[in-house]
Amino acid sequence: MEATKEKTKVWIFHPESSDESLEGNQRPARLAKHLNRRNYKTTVFSSSKFRYAKENLIKDNSTFLYRDGEVPFYYIKSRSYKKNDINRILNWINYYFNVKKTAREIIKKEGKPDLIIGSSPHPLAMLAAVQLGKKYKIPVINEVRDFWPEVIFLGGRIKESSLIGRIMLAGERYIYDNSNSLIFLKEGDFQYIVDKKWDIDNGGSINLDHCYYINNGVDVDEFENNVRTYQFEDEDLHGDQFRAVYVGALGRVNDLDKLLDAAKLIEDENILFLIYGSGDQENRLKDRLKDENITNVKFKGYVEGKYIPYVLSKASVNLLIYTQTQYNWSRGNSSNKLFEYMASGKPIISTVKMGYSIIDKYNCGIELEGQNPEELVDAIKHFYHMSDEELKSIKANCKNGVKDFDCKYLSSKLAQVIDKTIEEYHR
Repeated sequence: MEATKEKTKVWIFHPESSDESLEGNQRPARLAKHLNRRNYKTTVFSSSKFRYAKENLIKDNSTFLYRDGEVPFYYIKSRSYKKNDINRILNWINYYFNVKKTAREIIKKEGKPDLIIGSSPHPLAMLAAVQLGKKYKIPVINEVRDFWPEVIFLGGRIKESSLIGRIMLAGERYIYDNSNSLIFLKEGDFQYIVDKKWDIDNGGSINLDHCYYINNGVDVDEFENNVRTYQFEDEDLHGDQFRAVYVGALGRVNDLDKLLDAAKLIEDENILFLIYGSGDQENRLKDRLKDENITNVKFKGYVEGKYIPYVLSKASVNLLIYTQTQYNWSRGNSSNKLFEYMASGKPIISTVKMGYSIIDKYNCGIELEGQNPEELVDAIKHFYHMSDEELKSIKANCKNGVKDFDCKYLSSKLAQVIDKTIEEYHR
């Protein structure tokens, strides 16, 4: 009888992730869940205090908190913070040192993993993966969520040409050069490596054949189950009004002033704007409703993730509201809510034009060329007056398109990258 193949042991370093009992980034847990139903044993290493955690999960001097489950989680002791200040930077540094300390302890007791995946909510998670890989001779995949430090340069806080900017770029390149494989979350992200001339064809060391594209996505079965199971009590989700729904953060990059400006132009229509979420712009935006007497917009506040599928299922159209200038959209979009919007089967309006457009590819809605409220009004009215037959066609497009971003399918792509990376490392 042939011996059962031993499971491939994978560690994921993602400091903003959480198990499914908490409100955090669910991508690692969902991908790991499907990997573990195959021939993998995947463990996630997150931070004890991440963006969506209301409080620090570790209140004593422990280096980590372990939670067992279908996907085991280590929550690594990291400093508490409330906003983007020095405490958040210290949180990153705590994670970097403590995840390496925890990894060394586990390896001493249980042996090393077959592969480590680092992910970049902040770059120190990727650096820790690289350094542990070198020390213990473990292949490393790094997942580039956002290009650090490009996101800082775009925000204008640090200039790329400054000394700090050049040091950060050197650190970024070191991480990429010393990764056995790279995973990008947007289809056009490969171009960043080419533009920097870090690829082999341009005299660099990065082999683009070792770069892969695995976007964010949604667990379709979980989404549909939540629509049925977790119904959110909100009278505005019922009735015959046309509901334009926005779900997500209320920050500067989300540019929700554009939504309010559009709402002011169509107050005579049977259209209601519903905003579910919270953020540092919330109070200012609410003040605009009062000061300008905007009556067809309602702020609903933060809603637990399990209720979001039901909310989206009651929308007439779902809104992706961004500013064109504070992010590089030319390489595509990896927003989780885009795929939740697709899973809902409702038309999508994006206020930015994306490169490698998923909305255009699957004919799920409209992306706007301009940055003015009049164009948003026209798009909303387009769907407001659309026939039931046309809306049915868009629903089918969304439901069929989202299959390419179902976590079950994405995990199979990740499994192929893991296997190939391990095989090439030991060749």
